[in-house]
Order: sequence, then C-alpha cells, then structure tokens
Amino acid sequence: MFETAELGRRLNKAEFESKLPALRSQLLDAQFKMRGRKSSVIVIVSGADGAGKSELVQRLNEWLDPRGVETHAFWDESDEERERPPYWRFWRAMPARGRIGIFFGSWFTAPIIQRVRGKIKRRQFEAELERIVAFEKMLAVDGVLILKFWLHLSRKEQRRALERLEEKNRATPTDWKHFRLYKKFRLVSDQAVCATNSRMAPWHVIEATDRRYREFTVGSILLKTLKENFQAKPTAKPAPPQKRRGKPADSILDGVDLKQKLTDKEYRQSLERLQARLGKLAWVAREKKRSLVMVFEGWDAAGKGSAIRRVTWAMDPRLYRVVGVAAPTDEERAHHYLWRFWRHMPRSGRMTIFDRSWYGRVLVERVEGFARPQEWGRAYQEINEFEEQLTEGGNIVAKFWVHIGADEQLRRFKERQTIAHKQYKITEEDWRNREKWDDYKLAVDEMVARCSPPTAPWTLVAGNDKKFARIQILKTIVERLEASL
Repeated sequence: MFETAELGRRLNKAEFESKLPALRSQLLDAQFKMRGRKSSVIVIVSGADGAGKSELVQRLNEWLDPRGVETHAFWDESDEERERPPYWRFWRAMPARGRIGIFFGSWFTAPIIQRVRGKIKRRQFEAELERIVAFEKMLAVDGVLILKFWLHLSRKEQRRALERLEEKNRATPTDWKHFRLYKKFRLVSDQAVCATNSRMAPWHVIEATDRRYREFTVGSILLKTLKENFQAKPTAKPAPPQKRRGKPADSILDGVDLKQKLTDKEYRQSLERLQARLGKLAWVAREKKRSLVMVFEGWDAAGKGSAIRRVTWAMDPRLYRVVGVAAPTDEERAHHYLWRFWRHMPRSGRMTIFDRSWYGRVLVERVEGFARPQEWGRAYQEINEFEEQLTEGGNIVAKFWVHIGADEQLRRFKERQTIAHKQYKITEEDWRNREKWDDYKLAVDEMVARCSPPTAPWTLVAGNDKKFARIQILKTIVERLEASL
C-alpha cells in the first residue's frame, strides 16, 4: 500500500493558506455538531519516524476546540500499565460519546516493533492483527468512528527528515536504529496495514514528505468522515423487553442439585480451613504477581453479598477490591459497556471482586430490553475475547452463578420484608424481576453455554443452603489458585 505514497505530492504555500481557513471553520462546525451525537471519534496517528507525527498531532489540537479533544501519547509503558493486560491502557483512554480522541501511537505499535525485532513469530503477529480487527469492529459497531493515518516516507526521505531533526537536536537514538531496519519496518508495517484495513476502520496512507500536504489531507479526511456520520441514519431505539417464552427445556440450571446442605459443624470446620488456606494463597499470588478476577452473578436474594464477605474475610484488605455494579452512570453510558469494567482490572498480584459484572449485557439488558438483540447477541463473543485477554495477561478468572429455586427466593423475599435490618434489600424491582424468572433462566442458560471456556469457566453454585454455597465458592477459589500457582 505504500507505493502510492511516494509520488511526490506537495501543496504550495499559497494554496495551503487560501484553503486552510475554510477547512478550520468547517472542522470546528463539525466538531460542535458532534457533541449531540452518540458517536465518538478515535484518530490514530502512526507511521515512519521523522514523518511529522508529533507535528500533525499538534496541528489537529490547534485546529479543533480543545474542550472536546483528548490526546494520548502511547509511549513507554508505565509500571501500572505493565501490570495489566496490554489493552487496559487503551480502554482507559477511550473518548466518551461526542468527543474526539487523538492517539499518538496505538495498539499497532507494540506488535509491529516486536515483529521487526524478532520477539514474536509470524503466527503470533498474525494473531495480534486478528485481535486488532476484532477490537476495532467491536468499537465501530458501538458507534466509534476510527480514522487511522499512516504517515509514510521513502527511505531516502526518511534519512533527510532524520538529518533535519539531528540538526535541531531532536533526533533520538531509537530513530536511527529504526532507520537501519527500514526494509523490515516497511515490510511488517505493510502487512499490518493491509491486514487491518477494513470498511469500518480504514487506513489512510499519507505521503508525509510535505508538511502542508500531509496536514491538509488529514484534516480534509477527518472533516469528510464527520460529515458522513451526520448524514447516517440515527441508531434504532432499544428493543422492547423480551417476551416470556415459557419454561426452558433441558435447562443447564436444572442440573444443579439444590438439595445439597451442610451441618453447622461441617460448615464451621470447612470455613475455617478454607479461609486459612485462601489467606495464604492470596500472599503467594502477590509474590508471584498473579491476579485474580472474581465475578459473582445470581438470582436476587441468592446470597452473593454474604458469600463475598466470607471470601474477603480470609484475605488482607490490601490485596483485594470489591466493585459493586449498579445501573451505569451517565459517564459509563457514554462509553462502550466494557469500558467501566476494564478500568477496575487489578494490578499484578491483587484481586478484584465484581458483585454483578459485564454479564449484565446478556442478562438484565437482554431481558429488560435495555440492549437491542444485535447488541446483546454479539456480546457473547466480545466477552469471551475480553476474558481471553485477561487470562493471557496473567489473570485467573473465577465466575460464579449462585443458583436458588423459585420457592426459596420467595421465602427470602418475604423474610426480608419482615426483618427490619433486611428491608432495604427488597425493592419493587426485585418483584418485577421475579415475574420474568423463566426469561432470565433462558438468558442464564445461554450465557453459561456460550461463555464458559476452559480458561474462564462458570461455576454453578447450589445456593438454597447458604452454608453449602459459601463453602463451594471458597473451595473453588482455593482450587483455582492452587492449580495456577
């Protein structure tokens, strides 16, 4: 793709200065119109060293209203970033709807450099490119406009550019090291650009020899993309709540033996033993820099909260964090639904416990009609990819569905109504959800069937007896940690 960016294109000063005022005015107008849209924009600036990437980023910030622009330079990873999966740093930087994010460097940078330096093999490189394609598609279908600019220089022009930087004391040792690997960088970069060039997230290869040409071309493409977005049809409204389909046949949940119980003595002995073991394993995980992500889902009144407390009582509070998930805030609704969960991923050697989680997309949002069928339908693959990145990044993922019978739930609801210190736990929403028991059961069955890979399996917890449920959960966590450590 790079041959077309070596044709000697230039824009003379007079033409540039005559066209620039109109371009800047229209860009600002388009940016202001964007604020009321449900789209966000990511502008990725990549390319050859010395091609003017930093100057282009500065120019875009000059032309646009800075109040609606966030610029992120992905340079060397910080300690905080190295202790989390690679994409964590990018998720943190995602612009909210109505805003523009300029990414100087991106998810392409590391795979290209690693491949050029021989640190990853061809198959690993291709797998990374496939992940990028899937990631960008996921963002695009959620309303993110992705513009990818590759600033290209021929080898001759790159040498000249680096020499000019050298004269200004702005060239770095890395620039010249990369220049000596020009052929490799060109080959690998061309492979990356070709493999990740899609309709939803196309690459724009820009001839970067002339500053005025590259800046005006990028600005014009950005303007054209924003205008096309305004002309697009508005997003359809969420679907109505899912209609009841009747009792599920051959339900996965029906296979859970809810009659299992423990005596008080068995419970006390097991609790003490497992909590002591978990407390020690938490410190071993800390020493070995292994993180644990725990997900607790289940029926209303299933006992998730009390089970989480038995888990946390076993560990030093410095090692874990509990994240209670409720309805999304305005800030969270302005991003992809996974954004708020990526932010809470633990550093190496620590644990995050989610009381409700990203599975809300295929549970409550599905059943209550908060997400359209195509949205929750594609979420299964998105969640699998998300959890795959967590496990590849060194996280142990333990997921629990606490299952109880409908009669037991009714008994607990009535108990909450009669006990003063439990009345806050029962709401009208709990009763409404109960009326859709069969719909939720169908959703849980599909969730477990489609999102339970060997690396992040679901554990179905028999929760009619709270003592049995707590021990089952603690035992599972201990076994997962022991197997991993």
